Amino acid sequence: MRVMIRYTVRPKHVEQSVALLRAVYADLERARPRGLRYDTFRLDGGGFLALIESDGDPVAAPHHRLASFQRYRAALSEICTEPPTVAYLDEVGSYRSE
Repeated sequence: MRVMIRYTVRPKHVEQSVALLRAVYADLERARPRGLRYDTFRLDGGGFLALIESDGDPVAAPHHRLASFQRYRAALSEICTEPPTVAYLDEVGSYRSE
């Protein structure tokens, strides 16, 4: 299952968000959970876009168990300009996507 999450943080919290994400990615590198692909992109204006692909139910994806991810998610409620939007993606086609 693939999920896209988009959100915007207040300008004064962009670097905090980046630091929290770097901690998540460092933990993912150590844990190397199977069946997970997780990419985050920084957008203009304080926006962020996350693309997550996991085996099974996305709510039970392995990154949710990381303490660093839980800290990151908790911070979002304080630093976002509005709650993150979640979209479940149904692939129509792809080219050279790995």
